[in-house]
Amino acid sequence: MGFYQGPDNRKITGGLKGKHRDKRKYEIGNPPTLTTLSAEDIRIKDRTLGGNFKVRLKYTTTANVLDPATNTAKRVKILEVLETPANKELARRGIIIRGAKIRTEAGLAVVTSRPGQDGVINAVLLKNESQGS
Repeated sequence: MGFYQGPDNRKITGGLKGKHRDKRKYEIGNPPTLTTLSAEDIRIKDRTLGGNFKVRLKYTTTANVLDPATNTAKRVKILEVLETPANKELARRGIIIRGAKIRTEAGLAVVTSRPGQDGVINAVLLKNESQGS
């Protein structure tokens, strides 16, 4: 079942507005994916508007980490989610979103992709803390 993202039928005062049309298909959405760490990678293939597909990353173990010093990328294992600037509760629950700071086998990194939208986790190593972990 989709999430309705159209206008509601309430006025500012709390009264009901008159309904002038039915809900449209383009006004539905989906719940957030909430990518977490797991023993295996699981991706969900969703059909979007226009017949296109969006790959959502539900569970993952690895990330593509770019080292800015050598300009090389490696696929490394994610050890834990340290913090999330958007919401500290997401970090506590271990949910990976864009901007989250993660600890990997290569060191500390910041996620640059949107796992729930892209289907992959891309990250960049932090310069001053890349030797940690």
